[in-house]
This record gives sequence, structure tokens and C-alpha cells, in this order.
Amino acid sequence: MDNQMPVIVGVTGASGSVLAKCTIDRFLECNIPVILTVSSAARIVWEKEMDSSFGEELEKWSSNKNFKFYQIGELAAPIASGTFATRGMVIVPASMSTVAALSQGLSDNLLRRAADVCFKEKRTVVMVPRETPLHAIHLRNLSDLAMMGTTILPPNPAFYLFQNSINDIVEFVVERIMVLFDVKSELPEKMQYKKD
Repeated sequence: MDNQMPVIVGVTGASGSVLAKCTIDRFLECNIPVILTVSSAARIVWEKEMDSSFGEELEKWSSNKNFKFYQIGELAAPIASGTFATRGMVIVPASMSTVAALSQGLSDNLLRRAADVCFKEKRTVVMVPRETPLHAIHLRNLSDLAMMGTTILPPNPAFYLFQNSINDIVEFVVERIMVLFDVKSELPEKMQYKKD
């Protein structure tokens, strides 16, 4: 795949901001262009969970020529149109409200519209849902998205790797995201996940 083709990263208000940060960092480290959009709730959760503010991280990422940020209300952004080519989109973490909206075809903000575009253009969509336990409506909505071709990637630990920290789990989940977008990893062999 063309390394210059960007991947869209959508961040919602579910817990797990560290997953978003590490995903963006890894794509940029691999010279993969990133287009980011975040919900208002995602910013609130970020400030509660992370040591660095979202603004600090945004400033750091913005110094990279491969990074672009659009506000959630910018429905005229390029990623709102199917004529703008991308690798696809990862929503990390994905809230159940975003899952529900997307399963019903709602595209009332840029994050949801970008995902809707990826669905209709048959592009890769990876969803990292952060909720447990899941009730029947959650499962139905996730199932509907999976039937549309979305990869549902819960951030589960790899117990067989004897992971010792949250960071180990995050690294493994992010590695799985990289594999789904055909991005070569620089992680140590024991942390890597290989497609069959």
C-alpha cells in the first residue's frame, strides 16, 4: 500500500486514551500520515486519564509533516468525502454511543461521517470498543458493524505473552492495529502479532 496514503484516527469518549496516543505515535513513527479527529467527550476523558494534556500532544503531533487534525464539527474536511483516498479508519477507543450511531448510519459529526465514508468506499475500518460487560444492544450494534466489514478489536490482554503492565497490553493492541493496516512493526519479536 502507498505509504503516503493517510489513515484516519477517530478518538471517542470511551476510557482508554492511552490506546489512541500510542496508535497515533506508532503510525507517525512508521511514516504513515495520520488524520485525527476527536469528540468533545474524548478530550474530557483524556484530561482525566493522561499525564500530558491533549493540547500538548496535539502540539507535538502537529510538528510532524505527516499529521493533520480536524475539529469534530468540520464537516467540510477532506475525510468527509469518498473522493479523498485513505487507508481507512481506526476508532480507538470506541464508545458504545459511537458504535450505536455508526450501526444506524448516523453521520452527524466528522468522526462519524469519516467512518461512514470508509464503510461506503469499502475501506478498512477497525473499531477498538471499550466497554465491559456488553449487553445485548452493544453486541447487536457491534455485530451489525462486523457484518459490514468492520474489524472489532477489543483491547484484550495476550495472557500467553505474560504481559506485566498496562503498557505491554497497549503495545500489543496497537501492534494488532498496525497489522490490520499492513504497517511493518518495529516491536520486539515477542510483542509482535502476525496475520495468519
